Amino acid sequence: MATDCIFCKIIKGESPATFVYKDDDMVVFHNTRPSAPVHVLIVPREHIESVNALEEKHSAIISKMMVRAKEIARLLGIRDSGYKLVINVGSGAGQVIFHLHIHLIGGWGSLDQPQSRI
Repeated sequence: MATDCIFCKIIKGESPATFVYKDDDMVVFHNTRPSAPVHVLIVPREHIESVNALEEKHSAIISKMMVRAKEIARLLGIRDSGYKLVINVGSGAGQVIFHLHIHLIGGWGSLDQPQSRI
């Protein structure tokens, strides 16, 4: 983990976050600057700077993050109304925090009934 990375600090419990999901490989928490009614970040526990830093050894975690995204969307009540998955790569594309993460964004339409857990 990088010592100055805010996501690493959140993962270690050194900075606050409102978590939606946690497991041994990743965490999901609400974005502090949401761009939609629902805006969470899916973040691997391992510090990976961006998509450009991915290696073959990261295949399992990236796959897991994508599969888990649909379950998080259901949990947050936006699976059926629709949502976006966004990965910004590099500062020119809007990446501000250099720890790989997926934005799960939605909630503009009618929300499904949120479920209590995955």
